[in-house]
Amino acid sequence: MAYSYDDLKKSADYILDRIDFKPKIALILGSSLDRLAEEIEDPVVIDYKDIPNYLITTVQSHAGKLILGQLNGKNVICMSGRFHYYEGYDFEDLVLPIRVFYLLGVKSLILTNAAGAVNKSYKVGDIMIIKDHIKLQAGSPVRGKNIEEFGPRFFDMSSAYEPEYRDLAKRAASKISMELREGIYFYCTGPQFETPAEINAIRILGGDAVGMSTVTETITAAQCGMRVLGLSLMSNMAAGVLDQPITTDEVRESGKKSSAQFRALVREIISEM
Repeated sequence: MAYSYDDLKKSADYILDRIDFKPKIALILGSSLDRLAEEIEDPVVIDYKDIPNYLITTVQSHAGKLILGQLNGKNVICMSGRFHYYEGYDFEDLVLPIRVFYLLGVKSLILTNAAGAVNKSYKVGDIMIIKDHIKLQAGSPVRGKNIEEFGPRFFDMSSAYEPEYRDLAKRAASKISMELREGIYFYCTGPQFETPAEINAIRILGGDAVGMSTVTETITAAQCGMRVLGLSLMSNMAAGVLDQPITTDEVRESGKKSSAQFRALVREIISEM
């Protein structure tokens, strides 16, 4: 559906009525980072289903909750469970969480995801700073009648992933003796994993990692003028890199193994924002 400004304001007002502060940093947690929500201090937990006009996640492993509170001394809102095109939502539906965050006063957005490694020099467990993305599928979350309160219809995407935040992430990783990759995230709609031929094409086009999320959120945030940091955990080698099938169990297991390190990085980043 096409959400009006009033629809989104009702969602934001419901959340604001539950808290006595305004969050400045929003986190959307990928499959490997959901435990970070447990570290938020003095949490206020809101089920998606209770928020007027909000979407419901249909991914079984996603909690479907907003958690608001403090993390490393910063007021944050954390989305445990995100929304995807493959769940049956239209691209235009996917503006909802980011525009609600914007109405709450959020200025900075940290997006995390689990991704397949397309770059053959990467390995499972690597964390990649997203430098840029490629989205070739038709459809945009900001398609349709423009709502001026959320920005202009036509807007620049040259620095959608904030260069200053990418540098900040590198400094944070250095502090905790972690090595990061930096590369291009290629968006595919899913829910099926990509074919070996598709992965080969993605590699030729310049993609280093592939996934089914994050890009619609970044586009929506860019229109609002929010500053975005994207981080991808390489949960598997993409199709055709290894002579074995890709399974969701593999993705989940890799996420669990790297979760503590990933959480440490995000905490350090937040403390410097």
